[in-house]
Amino acid sequence: MTGLDDLVGRHVIDSPADMEEFGRRVGGMLRPGDLLVLTGSLGAGKTTLTRGIAESLDVRGRVQSPTFVIARTHPSLHGGAPLVHVDAYRLGTSGELDDLDIDFARSVVVAEWGAPFAAAVADTWWEIELDREWGGTGLDTACGGSGPAARELDADAPRLATVTRRP
Repeated sequence: MTGLDDLVGRHVIDSPADMEEFGRRVGGMLRPGDLLVLTGSLGAGKTTLTRGIAESLDVRGRVQSPTFVIARTHPSLHGGAPLVHVDAYRLGTSGELDDLDIDFARSVVVAEWGAPFAAAVADTWWEIELDREWGGTGLDTACGGSGPAARELDADAPRLATVTRRP
């Protein structure tokens, strides 16, 4: 486990640029063997956070949501640990995660939607929960404030990032 203990607690993230900066801070603390689980609704900033982590780790490749490929490996440009970016949303079991043949011991793994499977692959891990409803525009998605226009209005709304060490 790494020095993410310094980040445990709540952090207000004011913009996408600040989310990337927070990711750079997180990435600077991650080491091979670390598992970081990201939770939060669609559009909360999970992939934006991962972009910052990738920049800090100095890995190759553009970070984008791995939804359709499930896992994408970004090799280090300087012999460091690769970043494995996982979208576990479509996985049904931890066995399916195991089938991806990820080298957890030698990689930094960031798993979006990975909470149900983390205990199957690690004894301890970090979780960052991103809450965009907390301080957004006040749009109530339950009452019809959803869709492209609402997402655009909420894109720069503050997020609350809660960092926790698990279990």
